[in-house]
Amino acid sequence: MRFPMTAWLLVLLAFGAHAAEPDRRIAITIDDLPWQRMDKTPAADLPLRHAQLMAQLKQAGVPVVGFVNEGKLEIDGQVQPARVAMLRDWREAGYELGNHTRGHLDLHAVGLPAFQQDILDGERTLRPLLAERSQVPRWFRHPYLRAGRTPEERAALSAFLDQHGYRIAPVTVDNGEWVWAFAYANVLDGQPDTPERAATLERLKRGYLPYMLNKVDYYERQSQALLGYALPQVWLLHANELNAVAYADLVAGVQRRGYRVVTLDEAMRDPAYARGEDGYNGRYGPSWLHRWAMAEKKSKDFYAGEPEVPGWVLQLAGVASE
Repeated sequence: MRFPMTAWLLVLLAFGAHAAEPDRRIAITIDDLPWQRMDKTPAADLPLRHAQLMAQLKQAGVPVVGFVNEGKLEIDGQVQPARVAMLRDWREAGYELGNHTRGHLDLHAVGLPAFQQDILDGERTLRPLLAERSQVPRWFRHPYLRAGRTPEERAALSAFLDQHGYRIAPVTVDNGEWVWAFAYANVLDGQPDTPERAATLERLKRGYLPYMLNKVDYYERQSQALLGYALPQVWLLHANELNAVAYADLVAGVQRRGYRVVTLDEAMRDPAYARGEDGYNGRYGPSWLHRWAMAEKKSKDFYAGEPEVPGWVLQLAGVASE
């Protein structure tokens, strides 16, 4: 039996479309362990919320690296065994743990010597905890993504981290997730348990998911425009109440977009990450993709179209901007 020429053309077109599909990969990182707003979370509610987040992680079933602020393990300078147990839950579930400093300090505010000390203070409990399973902390995440205001400062920090066995974990898919999470927690803990509160919480969850997925789409376009291909992305999230109810849906959403969730090690094997942190000397902490674009002196138009947190969410979060 002979196929008509039009049938062969359709087959070839379908194959070509499939072959041109980007290789979408993303690594997920979760900051501020054991819990983002530890000082504001009702102590009686913390165990259940932590358990909910761990259940969401298990349901999603993908690799994650969690970044620890050791200061959150303490009350009045004393390490709390129950909070260390939260980290142990992460470790026993098979998730890698990294250093996010002890006090979530801003490098640009405190300077390099104090920041380096806070990194060392951020492994006093973490390092022995991992050693119980013959592991060591390998990854470091800058608080606020603030990586240094001069090439010399960044190089000095990089050398210090290398000396202590750390590799910088960049962020390419930056976002205002923390704003949505603050809003969610403020409503959850600050309003009476009424149908109106439940409706607001559901509205926040329903708005959060497309916002975050639109951010992934935006940074995929940025990658294509800057690098000419779909960079294996690194996604920034936090350990909080919102992800304790939405994380599995978030992962399912990105998978529906054709992404494979990969380890941070796999994502970092892409040669683009050899560009490092250079390109931005300002006070803030932009996406690594935007740092690289600034190094190439891209025009303002290059950055257009980034999704923004709606005003009503900012208001509920009690913040003026992302």
